[in-house]
Amino acid sequence: MLPPHISRWDLDKTYLRTEFDTMRDLVRTALERADEKRTNPGAATLLRELSQANVSIHILSGSPEQMRRRLEAKLKLDGIVWDNFTLKPNLQNMLRLRFRALRDQLGYKLPALLTSRTGAGDQIAGVKETLFGDDAEADAFVYSLYADIMEGRAGEELVHRILERGRVYEDVTEAALRSVRLVKPAPVVERIFIHLEQQTHPRDFQIFGARVVPFYNYLQAAYVVHEDGRLPAASLLRVAAEMVTLHRFDGDALARSYADVAKRGHLQGTKIDDIVAALPELETVASPAREEVRRMVELLPPQAELARARWKPPEEEPMPDYLELVDRHNPRHKKRKKS
Repeated sequence: MLPPHISRWDLDKTYLRTEFDTMRDLVRTALERADEKRTNPGAATLLRELSQANVSIHILSGSPEQMRRRLEAKLKLDGIVWDNFTLKPNLQNMLRLRFRALRDQLGYKLPALLTSRTGAGDQIAGVKETLFGDDAEADAFVYSLYADIMEGRAGEELVHRILERGRVYEDVTEAALRSVRLVKPAPVVERIFIHLEQQTHPRDFQIFGARVVPFYNYLQAAYVVHEDGRLPAASLLRVAAEMVTLHRFDGDALARSYADVAKRGHLQGTKIDDIVAALPELETVASPAREEVRRMVELLPPQAELARARWKPPEEEPMPDYLELVDRHNPRHKKRKKS
């Protein structure tokens, strides 16, 4: 049976609040028990609600394969059910002296995404995807390139040049190109969500087009996913309640989160009635959160008017210049620029 939708998730800095800035951070992250790992507020609820809405959950993380047991334990603690879980083979890369691959995301995530999709053949034909990443690495670049490959806009020759400029290993490049040849062009990627963990300005992602939605908190992502028809209204309200209990949002802040995404043109201003109708399902939520969520719902109608004024119907957008952009997302190029 075909899943109605696929949601692909990164973990570090997208789902988990992970620090990589120093060697001490890396060691601490590797040694953390499952119950010590922290999620970004709202992320666990959104991912759990998506899985309960019959969305197929696929995890694609840059964390090393050796962390699988602890990461799976963390997801189970959070009540997450997944269908696919891919981690980076960093030990294998080290044993093969592939040191570039340790930090490279293009040569890891792009082939993994292509293989996952083309390897399924016609089993998931017509099934669309929503992808979640962050601004700490190259997620917007890789996800957008993947989307344009699947749509048939980025062909084998261009992909070869991008991977070559990105200094991806030759055998990995060949494997990716084999997948590109298997692509049956279709608009597969519905949305790309980028968690602004490093507080990158949203305008920095405009180059990737309206498909990419930068967000500061997971309620903002929930608003868009709900409007796309992938998340029930009651689930959105439960995400909002978590923002109150774990992140000290009040009703006004919850509504401002909607307004911020609306003024950037990512919302159409629809389905407010569905959110209002779902309010009775909040009776099981703790009282303080329930009152703040009710306040949020009261404030949404004028924000929906803002959304309708800012939203523009989708239109054909020029493809990003991936050959120019690849240098910005290559860690080795960044290092040379700083020196």
